[in-house]
Amino acid sequence: MNFADSEVVASILMENGFGATKEVEQADLIFINTCSIREKAEQTVRKRLTEFRSLKKTKPGMLVGVLGCMAERLKAQFIEEEKLVDLVVGPDAYRALPNLIEEAETGQKAVNVLLSRDETYADIAPIRLNSNGVTAFVSIMRGCNNMCSFCVVPFTRGRERSRDAVSIINECKDLFENGYREVTLLGQNVDSYYWMDEEKNEQVTFAMLMERVALISPLLRVRFSTSHPKDITDEVLHTMVKYDNICNYIHLPVQSGSSRVLQLMNRTYTREWYIARVDRIKELIPDCGLSTDMITGFCTETEDDHLESLSLMRYCHYDLAYMYFYSERPGTLAARRFTDDIPEEVKKRRLQEMVALHRLQTLASMQKDVGKTFKVLVEGFSKRSEDDLYGRNDQNKVVVFPKGEFKKGDYVMVNITSCTAGTLIGLPI
Repeated sequence: MNFADSEVVASILMENGFGATKEVEQADLIFINTCSIREKAEQTVRKRLTEFRSLKKTKPGMLVGVLGCMAERLKAQFIEEEKLVDLVVGPDAYRALPNLIEEAETGQKAVNVLLSRDETYADIAPIRLNSNGVTAFVSIMRGCNNMCSFCVVPFTRGRERSRDAVSIINECKDLFENGYREVTLLGQNVDSYYWMDEEKNEQVTFAMLMERVALISPLLRVRFSTSHPKDITDEVLHTMVKYDNICNYIHLPVQSGSSRVLQLMNRTYTREWYIARVDRIKELIPDCGLSTDMITGFCTETEDDHLESLSLMRYCHYDLAYMYFYSERPGTLAARRFTDDIPEEVKKRRLQEMVALHRLQTLASMQKDVGKTFKVLVEGFSKRSEDDLYGRNDQNKVVVFPKGEFKKGDYVMVNITSCTAGTLIGLPI
């Protein structure tokens, strides 16, 4: 989501006469787009800002700004206490950037962190940053209405609002016409996408939107992220089954395998509900790739709760998992209601046990694919050799194979001959 926002910011700035550089020493203006979801992300940003402050001493007049979630949350610290930045701009105020930059050039500190109930940037065509020219993110909604007790997103990105379907379809068509062959529809919770088409007096759901994108061309692959377990519908699953170019891959964050902890997290589903959704996915789409998010060491988590998370992972056989230990986020419901009472060494030990289990599962998942043949969309050269190309299969697994006469944007049938824990290796047929 932050990556997609950066492309919107680039578009706004370039329309107002700015140009981009990959050399930070050449820049007159530096923005760092931030995330507040975990403490480590914030620490990384502070370290980077300190480096930029040193750079400013050698280049008077350079402006440094913070965008996104940390901007909204830490505006006072950044500007008044730590004096790290000249501009602080929240995720709903990017249209104001040209005026804010003008203000900062006079020596004034420029701030706009107001949240909006209707801003979706629907009319802005994003500049594709560092693009491979094959895959692109398309934002379909902003904000979140799910008040998960550990999460700061509703406070930093505001309430949920869906972008109009016409602008989304037009952006996807434009991408396809310009050579892109895969789009990922982005939202904090895509399954709650909802837009009213006043012209046709029709309610557009996420499944309907996804179908319209798939119909642009059978050569345009469609992915999406993220799904909330309480909201993903059979309508979405049936649409995935109906269209070959909608990838069989779902990111379905669970966060914990314990119903007791899930209730404290305000996830609004139980372990049993989640398992039933996974069973339904595998019933309708047997070869569906599945990934998740997991948090260890949430408030009051016991060893039994932790073991339930591990047993859920064994049951679901995730192909990919993003795993973290809990870090309290100021302003969240958990910070106000609960004590962060699990010692850090316990959090880290539980996380290591989870990571070790997942490594075994990912290797087993990869090994099951040896001998199979997949359609792979070529995204570029392998990191290790320009004699090899890489792409992803339907289930979002990375596949590497000899380049032969193939090029970026081609679809290639690849027979898998071997694997590592993270990559399938094969030969084109």
